[in-house]
Amino acid sequence: MSILVFGKTGQVAQELARLEGTVCIGRDVADLTAPESCSSAIHAHVPTAVINAAAYTAVDKAEGEEALATLINADAPAVMARACASLGIPFVQISTDYVFTGGGTAPWSPDDATGPLGAYGRSKLAGEQKVRAAGGVHAILRTSWVVSAHGNNFVKTMLRLGAERDALNVVADQIGGPTGAKDIAAACHAMATQLITAPDKSGTYHFSGAPDCSWADFARAIFERAELSCAVTDIPTSAYPTPAARPLNSRMDCSSTTATFGITRPDWRDSLTDIIQDLRGRT
Repeated sequence: MSILVFGKTGQVAQELARLEGTVCIGRDVADLTAPESCSSAIHAHVPTAVINAAAYTAVDKAEGEEALATLINADAPAVMARACASLGIPFVQISTDYVFTGGGTAPWSPDDATGPLGAYGRSKLAGEQKVRAAGGVHAILRTSWVVSAHGNNFVKTMLRLGAERDALNVVADQIGGPTGAKDIAAACHAMATQLITAPDKSGTYHFSGAPDCSWADFARAIFERAELSCAVTDIPTSAYPTPAARPLNSRMDCSSTTATFGITRPDWRDSLTDIIQDLRGRT
């Protein structure tokens, strides 16, 4: 089995690279701003499945670069999905909770109505629609609050700020499930593998860490595990304005992912412990 992964430097891609049977390629081989290069890469490798772990993820910057975000997050995955459909192999696309409005308090189900708040969410939703339209075997996996020992993410930012300051103000009215990149990689790998022999499992699924919490509570957990004495004060989203609107409700109903693939929600507290240990091992 050979699973071709688009992406080499991203959080999930680096975790996928550690898994058996994966071949990760970067923009030197397939540039997502030139989507047809993605089709060429797939036909050149002839893998048994494809996972797209590459994306435009600069949420705020996307407000001024929506065309570029859409090219990378929608047009490129569309080409990948069509290439996979032509070869009869599964395609796994990673998506996001940002495709929803972020309203209410109930967990979002895969079949709930979408309504992105900004350019990034619109670009990812367009990608979902184009992957489905390709007509091949596929899984769209929406996830949230991705963290790892790689790249830039909330855990690494809090560890840096917590070591520099005695107190921080952190948003407390955005609720969601922090999700380890390692867990997302394992879920994508399992889904791609199962789709090879069970194409009827095609569809849209959710996957996020448990239990749901606020960014402020997540920050407290980070400081506790890292043994940092940094006090956290809860603030509303309105007190921390950003170019792109953030969803207040990022809770996700992951029950269909468990029922169909046997993949359960990971405990983000375990993932957090692993991330901190990984970072300490590098120093």
